[in-house]
Parts: sequence; structure tokens; C-alpha cells
Amino acid sequence: MSAVMTQRPEAAGTTGVEVVAQAEGQDQVLTPQAIGFLAGLHRRFEPLRQARLAARRERQVFFDAGGLPDFREDTAAIRAGAWKVAPLPQALLDRRVEITGPTDPKMVINALNSGAKVYMADFEDSTAPTWDNLIAGQRSLIEAVRGTLQWMAPVVAGAPGKHYQLKPFAQQAVLMVRPRGWHLDEKHLQVDGVPMSASLFDLGLFAFHNSDVLAAKDRGPYFYLPKLQSMEEAQLWNDVLDHIERELGLAAGQLKVTVLIETLPAVFEMDEILHALRHRIAGLNCGRWDYVFSYIKTFRRHRDKVLPERSQVTMTQPFLRAYSELLIQTCHKRGAHAMGGMAAQIPISGDEEANEAALAKVRADKLREVTAGHDGTWVAHPALIPLAQQIFDDRMPAPNQRHVLREDVWVTRDDLIKPSLGTITRAGFEGNVEVCVRYLAAWLDGNGCVPIHWLMEDAATAEIARTQLWQWLHSDSLHLDDGTPVDFALLERAFINLPGHLGDRSRLPGASRINEAIGVLDRLTHADTLEEFLTLPAYARLD
Repeated sequence: MSAVMTQRPEAAGTTGVEVVAQAEGQDQVLTPQAIGFLAGLHRRFEPLRQARLAARRERQVFFDAGGLPDFREDTAAIRAGAWKVAPLPQALLDRRVEITGPTDPKMVINALNSGAKVYMADFEDSTAPTWDNLIAGQRSLIEAVRGTLQWMAPVVAGAPGKHYQLKPFAQQAVLMVRPRGWHLDEKHLQVDGVPMSASLFDLGLFAFHNSDVLAAKDRGPYFYLPKLQSMEEAQLWNDVLDHIERELGLAAGQLKVTVLIETLPAVFEMDEILHALRHRIAGLNCGRWDYVFSYIKTFRRHRDKVLPERSQVTMTQPFLRAYSELLIQTCHKRGAHAMGGMAAQIPISGDEEANEAALAKVRADKLREVTAGHDGTWVAHPALIPLAQQIFDDRMPAPNQRHVLREDVWVTRDDLIKPSLGTITRAGFEGNVEVCVRYLAAWLDGNGCVPIHWLMEDAATAEIARTQLWQWLHSDSLHLDDGTPVDFALLERAFINLPGHLGDRSRLPGASRINEAIGVLDRLTHADTLEEFLTLPAYARLD
């Protein structure tokens, strides 16, 4: 990447700000003006962020004591009202296929050139937040916005590497950026002795450097907001975005967002979240993997709500179908997009039969989404874009289908919380152990997006495996489908059997950190309390 530099009038002083790491190109991204801008965000919004996080903890205490999530009585008027969100910009009217992935230069170029309608550049679940990754990601996006990003593959066996460069702007996917969630800190930048919010760091730094360029192109900036749990958290985001627009001299409502509904509490507040962000929201997204993770975490102490192994928890299960259809109904009633979920499959080379079976699952999933009324969908690999595109083209000739109001849908609280039936197999249990260990080892080594058994695994899917293991092991009288008790002896045997599943460890991402990952998983599964997020204790081990 070439050097980048953006200058703006200084938004706030840099006194009391300490950057406690160094990465290539850091001074070109963290200019004094950018640091001052970030410090201003922190000082204004950090107390409010902490209040929202405290509210999350209080709510989980209620759930742990047997309480159940439900639609709020105090916001019934919002749900009953006839309001709509603001009109959508032209660039976001057609989002039928979106691709997601991390923010390294090669990925950014390939994703923007992929033929997808939208590329979500992800600082969250598919990025391990090493300081090098974060700074390199911001630099990549700064150059991509300006059309100058290039990347040269390394020389192999004396042969020159492939040269990657962007297609013309009109042929590129629309760029959206996903910052990390409210629960995460950015430890490398401290303001007044306190780590700043990772959310504010990621979004604020991108907005500071790129808002004027993107606004001039009528491209936002646009963002995906992850892991919200309440309308109050959405309102906090709206206040942050209002503040950024004022500080950067942007028009009110210039910054547009899509919110991922990927927590169980949030599904009961979708109208309220849309309302809180109604002047700038473009839609909601079915973040299915994080949603399953949140279901397990919310009901971690509820013995009657234990889910079967992950492969059996599909979107055709009644509680997930209710979630998807309620999201469509809610969005279309308010004039917003209802985005479908991720196809995690990646092409299987060398086995045509297995590859076709995997693609058949993708076809069925995308057909279900477009038939139900979704306006678009996600894929994890560029090779799946033509397949998803064709399915949506055939069934959705217009740019979207917000006219499909799904007035036939009637979803109750119990529909959303009733667990799916199924089993736990030995392969499913040991598969969870393998996914956790392999993903965590790669994450600790700086890689947040890892292909495992022809699925693109990220933090969300690893969290399902990790929380399922904890809940299964801390529940009473659970057995595998062959009658074997689910207990810590079974976990120990899974660790013993793990080398047989891993094969040649030296070829795996993060191979040198596999033993460390096993130790982390062992401690987390034995702990009396379920850790809120895998990435919280693991983050202390990065860098």
C-alpha cells in the first residue's frame, strides 16, 4: 500500500491520549487531528457506553434467575405507530448479494471487485484485532475509498506475484464498514488512562478519514452495527453518529446504518431499534450465527432451553424461522430492508460430489430467504455470488421486495424462545472442540477468518461451539445420542482425540498456539460462570 494522509481541522486536544503500540503506517492514520477527534468521542460517550453495558449485565442477572425476554410494555406505542424510516439512498436500494470479510488489502480489492452489490469490510468477527491488523485495515480502506489501493502478491519460487488493483468505481461493490461491538475496548489507544471503545475507534477513525470523499460520491459513509441488545443502545449509536456529522460538517442523516439483529433481546425490540435510528437506518440483518450464540448465552441457566448440536440448528427450525419472518415483517412495515444471513460454505476442491452437496445447501437457504421476503443475502466466498445472485434475480426482479409486507406472520414471545429439538452426537461434541481450538489458535495468531472443513468460521461460529460446550457440560443428565454422559470426562477424551482430527498441525493457521488455545478452552468450559465473549479473555493475549 502507498502512504496515505488525511488532514482535517483538529477536533479536540490530544493531551491525555496515549498510543501504546506501533504499526507500519500508524502515523499516517493516527494523525494528531484524528487522535483529537477520537479523544473527543471517548470523553463524550464513554460514560454512556458503560451505562449501557451495566444495563446488559443487570438484564442477564434477570435471565439467569429464570426471567424471559419479551416485548416491552413501555414501548407499545412505538410498535403500534404508523411511522416509517427515512428514504433510502440510491446506492442502497439494491443489496441482493453482499459479501463480507476482513480488511486486509487483498481481501478489500477482491471483495470490491467481486460482483456483489455490497462489501461489508469487517473489523469485528472476521478480524483478529491486533494493532497491525487494525492500522493496516484502516489504511486499506482509506486507499480503497480514493481508488488507489493496490497489492502485490509475494514472489514464489522466483515467479513474480499477482498484481491486485481495483476496478473502476462504477463496477465496485458499495462499501459498508462494521466496527467492533459496544462490549469491546481498544487497549492500544488510551484516553485519560482508560482504553477507548473499540466501536468508537473503528467507526470514528474510518468516518474521520473518509466521510467527505464518500459523501461527494453519494456513498455514505455506510455502516453495519453489530450485537445491539436494546433500543437504548441504538439510541446511543444515533447520538454518536449525530455528533460525528456535526464535527465533520456533514449533512444530518448522511451516515447510514444497517443493524444486525444477532442477539435474542434485540429481536423483541426491532421496531424500537428502527425508530431510534429512523433518520439514518437502511435495514436490519438476520445475523443468524451470533443469534444462536446469544440464545445459548441468554438461556445459559435454563435447563429447558438447551439446543442440540450446531448442525441441527438450522433456519428451518421454528424459533429461527419465527425470528427471520418477524424481521421481514417489521422492516417492510417501516420501509427498511430485511437482509438475510450468511452462507458460510466455501467451494470444496477435488471432490465434486461433496461440493455439489454443499452448494445444494446454499441454494436451498437462499431460496428460502428470497421466498420469505428478504431483500438480500450474505455470502462468505466470491464463488457463491453468482449462485446467490441468480436465485434472487429469478425470484426478485425488482431492486428489493419491501412491498412484501408478510401480514400473514404472527409471532409470539413463546415462538421466539422455544428451543429446537435434536441430539448431541459424539462427532458434534468433538467437532465443537475442534472448531473452538482451531479458530482460537488462528485468532491468537492474528487471523480472524478461518476455513475449517469447508466452512468459513469466524468469531460468531466459534462462540456457538464454545457456549454449547459450556452449557452442555454444566447441565444435568445430558447424554450423547449413544447414551454416553456429557461430562468433563467426555471433554478430556475429546482433547485426547483432537490430534487425530487436526492432522498435520504444522499446516494449520495458528499452529504454534494450538496448545495455548486448548488451555483457554479448558479453563472457559470448567468455569462456573459462562464468559460473556470468547474474545474478552483472548484479547489480553493478543500482541
